[in-house]
Amino acid sequence: MIRQIASGAALAALLVSGALAGQALPVSPSAPATATNASPLPNTQALFDSYVQSDKMPGIVGAFGAGDLPTVFVSAGRIDDATTAPAAGPDSLWRIYSMTKPITALAAMMLIGQGKIKLDQPVSDFIPAFKTMRVQISPDSLASKPAASPVTVRELLTHTAGLGYTIVTRGPLLDAYEKAGITPFTADAKSEAKMRLTRPKTLEEFANKVATLPLIAEPGTKWSYSIGLDVMGRVIEVASGMPFDRFLQTRIFTPLGMTSTYFTVPASAAKRLATGYVWIGDGRIPLDRGASSVFLQPPSFPYGGAGLVTSARDYDRFTHLLQDGGALDGVRLIKPETAALMMSNLLPPGVTYRDAPAGSGGTSGGPATVGFGAGGSVNLVDVAGGARKGTYAWGGAAGTIFWVDPARHMRGTVMVNYLPNDKWPIRSDVAKALRADLARYR
Repeated sequence: MIRQIASGAALAALLVSGALAGQALPVSPSAPATATNASPLPNTQALFDSYVQSDKMPGIVGAFGAGDLPTVFVSAGRIDDATTAPAAGPDSLWRIYSMTKPITALAAMMLIGQGKIKLDQPVSDFIPAFKTMRVQISPDSLASKPAASPVTVRELLTHTAGLGYTIVTRGPLLDAYEKAGITPFTADAKSEAKMRLTRPKTLEEFANKVATLPLIAEPGTKWSYSIGLDVMGRVIEVASGMPFDRFLQTRIFTPLGMTSTYFTVPASAAKRLATGYVWIGDGRIPLDRGASSVFLQPPSFPYGGAGLVTSARDYDRFTHLLQDGGALDGVRLIKPETAALMMSNLLPPGVTYRDAPAGSGGTSGGPATVGFGAGGSVNLVDVAGGARKGTYAWGGAAGTIFWVDPARHMRGTVMVNYLPNDKWPIRSDVAKALRADLARYR
């Protein structure tokens, strides 16, 4: 996700300097910092302000932290183009799409730590339909042959199971996915109504239907972005004995104090939900208004790969937990060694991470610099002017990004909501701004 983001050591040094401790920075919408509301991250604040003033986006929020110092929030603009819309801030709600995947991965790692799931256990132990998986012989047809090995939990977590995804799959298999309703995401009311005509109505039905379609590659042989974390949701509910969404709520969100994280946004929180936009050429139009959002209605089932809405404050709680090795404010969800395993390179032997596909929000990189952990990318080396070795990261289809540098105890989250996610170079822009902010304190 954020290969170009500022050095973990650099941001940590800046925060530890004390200049940022305890300060939240919701400067008035689109107004630059002044002597009376001066930001301890002036270059980052100025960048965010410039995004809004140049109409690149209605609003943006960032959450940056190091160690256990208070999180620094930087924000600009509003959650909708309307001048009467609420200011964007730490508690505004955003569609995080694929940044749901690391949360699902955390749930899986909790069960792995408890011995209820094993990393290299066959998925068929939890979803019997996966016992007879088949592999596409050619991308030009649905002709298939029996898979040489079973799909495993590791492969679901690392996108190496051979499963497809509508944003990357092509040809007859894409048609088969769409006809079977293998579309675990929500964008707007119009497309949602169409997808619900064929989409399975439960996570169990979804996982069983996935098992009827051929894989794009033999399990464990290729990294290809996929619905693996959605299928993982079904494994989690079977292994835990409770519905997937209830597991997340009772075992992760409530213990961590993530009070604004939802599969279905309640009516009482609708006024905080940002409008989702889509860029068509040089114009930005609303795709899903916050006040009447499709996310105010329950999904067909909880999508472990792309279903959550949350706030910068809540997602920072999640990244802070990972930064601190699985515990936060006296609450431990996973052991330090399990957290380290989650954020390590878990790719099967001989498999390399190439590049995130367009629209995923994922990390740029290649086999020499980036690997893949449970639900997110992992830097294998220090990148000059970018992420440090061990940085765990990913992003979402609507432009959201996050990173955790556990070795240097730092983290960051940026929230926006527009498609396509790469319309503006937020990753490199934020990296440059943070480096400039650090230079002020040297």
